[in-house]
Amino acid sequence: MDYRIKNIEAGTVTSVQGFVAGAFEAGIKKQNVLDLAILYSKTPCTAAAVYTTNFIKSAPVLINQQHLRDRKAQAIVVNSGCANACTAERGMADAEEMARSAAKKLGIAPLDVLIASTGVIGIPLPMDKINKGIDKVALTEDGGHELARAMMTTDTFAKEIAIQVEAEPKGFTIGGVAKGAGMIHPNMATMLCFLATDAVVDAKFLQSALRKAVDSSFNMISVDGDTSPSDMVAILANGLARNQPLNKKNGEFFQKALDEVCLYLAKSIARDGEGATKLIEVVVEGATSKTEARLAARIIASSPLVKTAIHGNDPNWGRVVSALGRSGAKVIEAKLDAYLNHICVMKQGHPLSFDKQQASASLNSKEVLLRVNLNLGQGKAIAWGCDLSAEYVNINSAYTT
Repeated sequence: MDYRIKNIEAGTVTSVQGFVAGAFEAGIKKQNVLDLAILYSKTPCTAAAVYTTNFIKSAPVLINQQHLRDRKAQAIVVNSGCANACTAERGMADAEEMARSAAKKLGIAPLDVLIASTGVIGIPLPMDKINKGIDKVALTEDGGHELARAMMTTDTFAKEIAIQVEAEPKGFTIGGVAKGAGMIHPNMATMLCFLATDAVVDAKFLQSALRKAVDSSFNMISVDGDTSPSDMVAILANGLARNQPLNKKNGEFFQKALDEVCLYLAKSIARDGEGATKLIEVVVEGATSKTEARLAARIIASSPLVKTAIHGNDPNWGRVVSALGRSGAKVIEAKLDAYLNHICVMKQGHPLSFDKQQASASLNSKEVLLRVNLNLGQGKAIAWGCDLSAEYVNINSAYTT
């Protein structure tokens, strides 16, 4: 099928027809900032989600797994400033109460409400503030921008996008918002992402499409090697585009559009890593399989020694090769090529002479490319990370004080 993907200027999750959102300063955080928000579809939705792989899971994650058994949802309520993780029975009760409070406001069933919380672990939610705040959230068609800001913790900018897919006989729109800057590592991270589409999508295909999109985007980023108990990516599809139902057989262009949205948001998270000044893209080629290429790319992107070298514009390519060697992927040194940006520093296992000042200057940029070719097969993968600065230590050494 012929189709075209077009970015929507200043797009967000509520650029999708039928979705509204809003946020409120509920006082959950010490600062006077938006910290409570709701995303709502005016019509019921098919829904799907993927969650953290951490064995410690927050109350919202556990509740959402129950609420989505019927693969339906109509709203998401989210707070920042408190993760509602490691809060035992009280945390579960508070998460359910959040769902009931939002459901009452919206006139829907609590089971059709998903819950998300992000912030400090081990502290109970201030439910009096949350319940009052939910009542005061004003929902509008451009409220996705407020939602994106209300989700933020140590983020320095809101992460949002919307794209329009033009296709015959009918196209559709996908929009999304995300948050995350620290405790970010492959297999999800301390991140939340809410996606919306007006496409008609089969529930089983929606789940598989989301998992595939997440696997090539959010599962390929790393900031600091930690994985949070609170991670969730959820998508709501309200079907208002009235397109032919999309499924595994005819949904290839939906998959590509969803991949594009997730990749944009994932790279935005990596770019905004706590204290980060650079986005690092790691390309691994020539691996024996895609699985091994993914493994190698993720290890390089998450290596503290690689990240600090890039922060200091140090063309110490040995750190890249060393991280590759411990990744678990098959590597034969005599066949290995390595590049810093577009400067070849190793060819067929032999170190090459290069201008270190020129290489250092090349690394002094907002985006840095690290590429290795194992020359063993066809496996290829890309991962994203960021540099590691002293500011990261400052942020996380005083996170609760």
